[in-house]
Amino acid sequence: MTAEVPRELLGSNDIAGLERWLAEHAPYEIADELARAEEVEAVLLFRLLDKDRALTVFEELDPVDQHKVLSGLRDRAFRDVVEGMDPDDRARLLGEAPAKFARHVLAGLSPRERGLTAALLGYPEHTVGRYMSPETVAVRHRFTADEALGVVRQRGPDAETVYTLPVIDERRCFLGTVSLRDLVLSPPDLPVAEIADGFTPRVRATDDVEEAARLMQDANLLALPVVDSEDRVLGLLTIDDALEVIEAADTEDFARQSAATPWTGHYMSASVVALARSRALWLLLLIVAATLTVNVLQFFESTLERITALALFIPLLVGTGGNAGAQAATAAVRALAVGEVRTRDVPRVAWRECRVGLLLGAMLAVVGLVIGTVIVEFTVAASVAVSLVLVCAWAATIGATMPLLARWVGIDPAVISAPLVTTLVDATGLVIYFLVARFVFGL
Repeated sequence: MTAEVPRELLGSNDIAGLERWLAEHAPYEIADELARAEEVEAVLLFRLLDKDRALTVFEELDPVDQHKVLSGLRDRAFRDVVEGMDPDDRARLLGEAPAKFARHVLAGLSPRERGLTAALLGYPEHTVGRYMSPETVAVRHRFTADEALGVVRQRGPDAETVYTLPVIDERRCFLGTVSLRDLVLSPPDLPVAEIADGFTPRVRATDDVEEAARLMQDANLLALPVVDSEDRVLGLLTIDDALEVIEAADTEDFARQSAATPWTGHYMSASVVALARSRALWLLLLIVAATLTVNVLQFFESTLERITALALFIPLLVGTGGNAGAQAATAAVRALAVGEVRTRDVPRVAWRECRVGLLLGAMLAVVGLVIGTVIVEFTVAASVAVSLVLVCAWAATIGATMPLLARWVGIDPAVISAPLVTTLVDATGLVIYFLVARFVFGL
């Protein structure tokens, strides 16, 4: 939880007060306040930071908020900030910025920084190459621990991290990794080859960055070596970047599961129009999909006319089926995201969720039968109870398998969101309900 800048300080332009507030708060707290603020206020706060602290705060911001701050800086301050950024952070900023802005940034960089940034921008979006740090200290396998530490001291100041060091051969091919801790604690004359961990995973620069970040999470890595097609070390994917990737992916999944289009930037700085636009399309699609329910009711209109008591339990059936399907869909999307299930697991997942749905349906059917018998006649209550069992089993099966099938055909599983599953289960659940009622009443 972050501390907010007092409104009276911003409103009165109390520079001394703002400087005191900035001095008393951590970079991540300042970054959160910059993201919340309007552009003029954000630039004012940023300009009050000293050069080193300004860069630290700036790298805590998301690219959309970085662009907001940079747009209000003069050329000298602008160049100082972008020149001091790590190449991977700069590449992400430019990857989401307009082309004119990107050209302006690249033109103001030193040749070395421009080359590093251009190399990262050459990789496709959402690949590891866009997020890796090319400023990496690698040590040769034939070095001793003492020689390796000398390399770290010499090249470490220019590297983003030195806690995980790739071990390479003469051709710069990846052989494993060694931690700085192991180098420091090992005898000075011990060869690096004897300390290195040869089982450390690595990824290609063209691999999907979310999968790489999940791999780091599963393997508890601080940094993940990145190699080219010939297994030569290109850089490292660091834990801070991996966490940002996972956060962004989870945020996108949450938005899609709630039937909204993901947006970038801080929620408090997003405009009302932007938030409405992110939700409008899905709501329109769900309205169209909901006409299925209307058509089902129209088709079974004669059944409702003969047994009007059935209408009393439509909300109960629709709500229960929709909730069961949404629960299963959410669980499946989460399991896919963390690698707990794969697309080939569709039959196993379907069978598992079908049994879960039957168990839940049986529990709810007992409650529905008791309540239904008190309100209406037993045959209607029995129809509701049997329908609850079948609807829950159907909803859980459909809700869990649709995201897996979506992944199989190349669609983001989160697009098969809970509201979409709920809408589909509403219509099909009513079909099950009326067919069961017809069977029970012999219609």
